Amino acid sequence: MRTKVTLVLLFLNVVLFYYISKFEGNDTIRPHGNNVFPSEVASIDSFARKDRSGTALLMEKDPHDGKWKITKPYEWPANPNAIAGIISELQHLNHETSFAVADLAASGQTLADFGLTNPAMTFTFTTSGGKSYETKVGDTTKVGSRLYLLSPDGKTIHVVGSSLLDSLGLSLDRLRTESIFSIPVFEVRSLSLTTTSKVRLRREGERWTFETPILARANKNAVETTINSLNALQAQKFLETRQETDPALTGLSTPTLSVTLEGNARREILLLGLPVAGGVTAPRSEGDTTPRPILYYAKIEDKPVVFITAVPPKLLENLQQAQASLRDARILEFDPRTVTGITLSAPGQPELNLQRLEPTPGTESWQLINRSNSNQTPQTLAADATLVADLLQKLESFSAKKFLNDAPSGADLENYGFNRPERKITLNLSTGGGLNLKDPYALTFQIGIKPEERGIAYAKVDNTSFVYEIDSSLLEFTPVDPRHFRQRLLRELEQGARITGLTLAETGATTSLYSRQLHDSETWESALTTEPEARQKTLLALLAQLRSLKAQRFISESFNADHAEVNGVAQPWKFRLEVTLALTGGNGATQTSSSVLLLTDRINGTTQLAGTTEFGPNGVSFALTQEMIDVLFQLTYAEKQDPGPPKPAAVPGA
Repeated sequence: MRTKVTLVLLFLNVVLFYYISKFEGNDTIRPHGNNVFPSEVASIDSFARKDRSGTALLMEKDPHDGKWKITKPYEWPANPNAIAGIISELQHLNHETSFAVADLAASGQTLADFGLTNPAMTFTFTTSGGKSYETKVGDTTKVGSRLYLLSPDGKTIHVVGSSLLDSLGLSLDRLRTESIFSIPVFEVRSLSLTTTSKVRLRREGERWTFETPILARANKNAVETTINSLNALQAQKFLETRQETDPALTGLSTPTLSVTLEGNARREILLLGLPVAGGVTAPRSEGDTTPRPILYYAKIEDKPVVFITAVPPKLLENLQQAQASLRDARILEFDPRTVTGITLSAPGQPELNLQRLEPTPGTESWQLINRSNSNQTPQTLAADATLVADLLQKLESFSAKKFLNDAPSGADLENYGFNRPERKITLNLSTGGGLNLKDPYALTFQIGIKPEERGIAYAKVDNTSFVYEIDSSLLEFTPVDPRHFRQRLLRELEQGARITGLTLAETGATTSLYSRQLHDSETWESALTTEPEARQKTLLALLAQLRSLKAQRFISESFNADHAEVNGVAQPWKFRLEVTLALTGGNGATQTSSSVLLLTDRINGTTQLAGTTEFGPNGVSFALTQEMIDVLFQLTYAEKQDPGPPKPAAVPGA
């Protein structure tokens, strides 16, 4: 019984084997299923192909950085997307059917019947494990537009999809990358340019500096924009014939420009030859007048292949004039937050010092030392922090119009006016000096002028040789005049202080334009209820101006009881404005004082002067703010000129 069962099972196995071999198309049973190639194909490190014309291509992976490059017919970086497509195609290439080469003779067929003796393409790839696979692609099937493919061992013919040739048969133009440079801007450590001279820039952290031909700061944005523009250059056409690559035609035996980018342990050098005859790219649209890129012959220094690239005129100009176009045009490099003092000096004038005070939360305070009166000890006054901040911002951002002279002689310096500079400015900084850049130090520069050249000035930083041409407006921002930097807020009454009296009168007059003293419990709102509404608003606005008294600008650091003087013209005092102030002392007692301002007539729509014995040892004269000028005008002139409401018409017979 057992023998019969064994014979039956053996018979069934024979039948099953016959069925598989007869009805499954004689497929070769492969360890990787329907995949034509093993899984090792994912790790290939070279790919070669040859077509019926004999044109050969070789691409290899660099063992150091893992990047692919074309090495035949010329050396050039490969397109990563094209390589990924080839590997993916090989990985996922399935046969729809297959049959053994050994069975062809039985049917009277040979490899030639499938186009495999003179294949349309032969491609070879090697894996990282050292295995090599050569495969031939034959003709297209008569039905279904499939391809015949000979297995690497030559024993099997596979029928595969036609997409194989779409990936493996890409043209050289699509297999190579169009980019000339491959080092991204964040990796670039240095940029070198060679024309008639050599320029070299190096990155130091977040800064760029010139190393050759001068030691100077470079403009970080300009340098990195230039590198990005270089990375955007593309090889538009590769020249192949000896005639096309003739150095006499291309100018590459003596390049007009050499550009070198250095990254992490790699370097790329572009040589730019002559312009292509008639080589200007077409305009983007009809009527477009934008300067168009110019076509140049070019090559990478260590690669023989010559190509044509389109260079934008602005990029070419920046490269050819890099010493100026990539240089940092700012004259000074400092952080305004680290400035602890500013010293201004000019010929024939006392030195002016501005000093930063210890800040209180939410505020920044400066003081100035006034030495304008040589007969008195220096006077310390509050400085306008906003004006000082504006000055520092202008100094930090002020730029050269021209890099005039990087190695001036003594005669040159005298010619630029530095033998008697029009201005000398010193910034005392809390950090930035010493080997660790944390020590205090002083940064000083001078401004020279030529009297015959209006609007032009020259700047030079101490301990450097560079001379810059600048706009002379910097002199206007740095007057050696304490009045310019003095705090404009003369008085700010505290919350508990009160104005209890106000009198406005013409000087010498026996009557007042307005006068009122408050009683102990009276307020200005209640005291003015008897006044017309318009006058109430005017008087309340004047009181607000007097609580927070500001100068539009200072005329003099002294007070003359007879007149104010502007540009040599005396302006007599026209009005007297007296204010009674009630201030609460430390013991809670109220102290009363009087504050008097003498006022000129309104000189023009924006100018009216005031003077007082207060706010300085010799008093002060200043120009009123526009708000106060307008309020005073209502009390001194507008009310006189206003005829008031029209009289009612007379009633007939009345």
